[in-house]
Amino acid sequence: MDPDGAREHLAAWKGNIDRLAVDTRRMSDRLQELRVTATDTNRMVEVTVDSSGSLVNLSLGERTQRVAPEVVARTIMATIREAKGQLAEKSKEIIADTLGTESVAAREIADRVEQQLTPPDLAAGDPDTSPHRW
Repeated sequence: MDPDGAREHLAAWKGNIDRLAVDTRRMSDRLQELRVTATDTNRMVEVTVDSSGSLVNLSLGERTQRVAPEVVARTIMATIREAKGQLAEKSKEIIADTLGTESVAAREIADRVEQQLTPPDLAAGDPDTSPHRW
């Protein structure tokens, strides 16, 4: 490669790296701001999780006073799992939107987010973790 061609190649490479850095920062900012609220099908429980999947709000409806405490507990846990599943999906959308779907880095980040937020029992559809109907 001649010196001019090498300089052009390095300039293009630097431009790609700079663009990736900007896109990665934008993705990170969007992910940090992300919150998801989920409500169970009976509208007994509403939960909000932040970008890390941590519970930041829990609201219990009046119906919780008319059902057994273990049903309320299972419903809370199932609704948190649902919110985390939605969070994983929204996170993957943000990653795809900012870094694309062809990037190895984007796929790796999306896989890690999904592993962190989606418990194995939700992915497998374990019947003991699904909300109970009454």
